[in-house]
Amino acid sequence: MTTLSFDTSKLSSFVNEGELEMMQPMVNMADSLLREGTGAGSDYTDWIKLPTEYDHDEFARIQAAAKKIASDSKVLVVIGIGGSYLGARAAVDFLNDYFNSAYSDADRTAPQIIFAGNNISGQYLNSIIKLIGDRDFSVNVISKSGTTTEPAIAFRVFKQMLEKKYGVEAAKERIYATTDSKRGALKTLADEEGYEEFVVPDGVGGRFSVLTAVGLLPIAAAGGDIEQLMAGAAQAQADYADADLMKNEAYQYAAYRNILYRKGYTTELLVNYEPTLVQFGEWWKQLQGESEGKDGKGIFPATGNFSTDLHSFGQYIQEGRRNLFETLVRVTEPVTDVTIPTMDADDGLGYLQGETMSYVNRMASDGTLLAHVDGGVPNMVVEIEKQDAYHLGYMIYFFEIAVGISGYLNGINPFNQPGVEAYKKNMFGLLGKPGYESLTEELRARL
Repeated sequence: MTTLSFDTSKLSSFVNEGELEMMQPMVNMADSLLREGTGAGSDYTDWIKLPTEYDHDEFARIQAAAKKIASDSKVLVVIGIGGSYLGARAAVDFLNDYFNSAYSDADRTAPQIIFAGNNISGQYLNSIIKLIGDRDFSVNVISKSGTTTEPAIAFRVFKQMLEKKYGVEAAKERIYATTDSKRGALKTLADEEGYEEFVVPDGVGGRFSVLTAVGLLPIAAAGGDIEQLMAGAAQAQADYADADLMKNEAYQYAAYRNILYRKGYTTELLVNYEPTLVQFGEWWKQLQGESEGKDGKGIFPATGNFSTDLHSFGQYIQEGRRNLFETLVRVTEPVTDVTIPTMDADDGLGYLQGETMSYVNRMASDGTLLAHVDGGVPNMVVEIEKQDAYHLGYMIYFFEIAVGISGYLNGINPFNQPGVEAYKKNMFGLLGKPGYESLTEELRARL
């Protein structure tokens, strides 16, 4: 098979013949807005050519920093929230064994990667501190501004820990700052303290930043092959450059999503059958939801981790409101496999003994797909051949270029996120942040 295949054969009951072809003129316009930089939010579309037009010098520094972290640290604490951590976490999980994070240091081939600053839970932060214990650790703090509350709190805590453990000067050698190239609180601090710095590019929004230093340093530190990751994305960049829907499966995905949305299918479930793909779904949720959920429009992104979730909300998918469609992401070749033992046991598994679990999993996914289609749920399938860095890079680009087209098809700016600031303003007001005094009084009165 090709690097990635996109199967829409189970849409025939939901999309009439010729509907995709009718989308071509609109796709042409969306492609023009995206590629020519004439669409809303065009200042944040540098990710389109990023796989082939990235900073190679910085890339080499990322690889060198990852080697240094591996040489002097058992743990790397990656501090960030939203696009500053979701892509890296998805890739680290995708490229490693499911319980890799629980391995002992002796069994680990790379530092343990721990993600912090993605919530405001003291319990969570204390759990990380206990997990680090007396082991050597480093910190990668990721923030374009340096003032986002969640990562700023976590960085203050771990910076203090580093200074107490190693001393102020030695601690600076263990802090890696990924931030704006020119301005911001973190940039200023990094310059003053002499931290090694990496750049969050101006033209790449957070949810598209996994193929920048934002994602590449944690991925490389975890032992991921970032050269292959970029190679896969570069191949996808080449493969998805044609606006012709018959030649561009990423654009087909965008078009079919919009066709289904206009028919009342307003929730998309990204479905997987491998626990190491769960965090990929979390990255995808931000990519889709933050890009398209605005102006009272947009497909609601949700995830299904099967077969686990078939025993919880599978009933709803099968027979609930018919506003759902599914996109199944699966891998052809399993990373490892287990053969079901042959034995004399009255457990009802005689018909499966000698089969592999990957075979059973495949039949479960095929059977579920057919059942859901029969129940009125449209299904599409995105399938990659292998679960490795090359195929991950390719699939990341597939979904990124698709959401850019999809957003323009729906008449919105796919590259801003004005609604994200609303909760922050209220939080600052309730916390009594200077400059929010009038809002503080107003909100406290409402509470």
